[in-house]
Amino acid sequence: MSAQTARTTLTGLAVTALAAAALTACSSSKSSDSKPSASGSSSQPAAAAAASSSAGDPHKAVVTVTAAGGCAVDHTEFPAGQVTFEITNKDATAVSEIELQSGQRIIGEKENLPPGFSGSFSVTVEAGSYTLYCPGSGQPTRTITVTGSAAAPADADLATLLAQGTKEYATYVNTQVGYLVDTSQALTASLKGGDLAAAQKAYMKARPFYEKIEPVAESFAVGTDDLDKAIDARADDVPAAEWSGFHRIEKGLFEDKSLDGLAPVGDALVVNLKKLQSLTANLEYKPFELANGAQELLDEVSSTKVTGEEERYSHIDLLDFQNNVEGSEQAFADLKPALTKIDPALTTRISDAFAALDKLVDGYRTGDNPSGFVLYTALQDADKPKLAAAVKAVQEPLSQVAAKVTKS
Repeated sequence: MSAQTARTTLTGLAVTALAAAALTACSSSKSSDSKPSASGSSSQPAAAAAASSSAGDPHKAVVTVTAAGGCAVDHTEFPAGQVTFEITNKDATAVSEIELQSGQRIIGEKENLPPGFSGSFSVTVEAGSYTLYCPGSGQPTRTITVTGSAAAPADADLATLLAQGTKEYATYVNTQVGYLVDTSQALTASLKGGDLAAAQKAYMKARPFYEKIEPVAESFAVGTDDLDKAIDARADDVPAAEWSGFHRIEKGLFEDKSLDGLAPVGDALVVNLKKLQSLTANLEYKPFELANGAQELLDEVSSTKVTGEEERYSHIDLLDFQNNVEGSEQAFADLKPALTKIDPALTTRISDAFAALDKLVDGYRTGDNPSGFVLYTALQDADKPKLAAAVKAVQEPLSQVAAKVTKS
């Protein structure tokens, strides 16, 4: 994702009942649950109350998004260390997310934030200049200045566990990106052949590796273009003439049932995936990025996979669903040794919720489809809210992890 474009994640749902379930389930990729600010004590506070609660707190920023005023923050200078951004979208219908950017990389954000909803995200920042970005608002950017140095960790053993977790996650990402490049090259080769069924299977083999590490891909920009958009945009995310990547190939293979014109799209996809590979090769992560990424992957599940928006031509949404969950669970697992020391009860709650979600998803596996899962079109009405509820059961406790690890 870049400062010029909004992420492709949408919250439009197929049916009214599912919309309510998924919207309630949505929570920040870096935050606590998003809820209507007027819904009572369980929600994030409205802007005025939040401003009062953060008065005098140098580690908290209150962000109010309005149609007329854009993205306003109560103060813009912070000391190095943990900063929590508490956000309320009052009435800005064109804004659905807020990002904190460091150069061309997103280091924290809150997604799925329609008017009337609020949420938060926590980051650890060093001295420097950052950009608070509200794509779609009248004044979309604000400069955030951070000064000084963060305090040294009070618990050296805990700091070692967190550092080890980030290294393990970096290895995981690099491995998945390697598989992604390999399988996408195989996909492109199949697009240049004459076997439609083989190309469809090749598409299914490549998809999981992107879904596991999507938040990392979304954090990069190439020039003025969103790298994730070039790789994974859906038809309504970009002008028709600019549409490329996985889902352009998906439409050709599964709706048009033709290989015509897809080879150049495959070639461009491989080029972009190799760019992604070069960007991630030596990337270092901070603990809060793992926590935020884990949350963001579950946001992806609740906003596009449960609704059938993601794979609208192939209907292999449950394959993507399972791999989003796996990527989220991996990031959590890398933080788990440290988090167990910080908050063992929370760690157990998240682990149990992931286990229940995994068990539910496994129930939709089948050998009758090359994806390994039943097609989205085979789901019953009762399946969708059940899946959404199981995702939310993980999202709620997982949303607390970023703040926990940034304080440690």
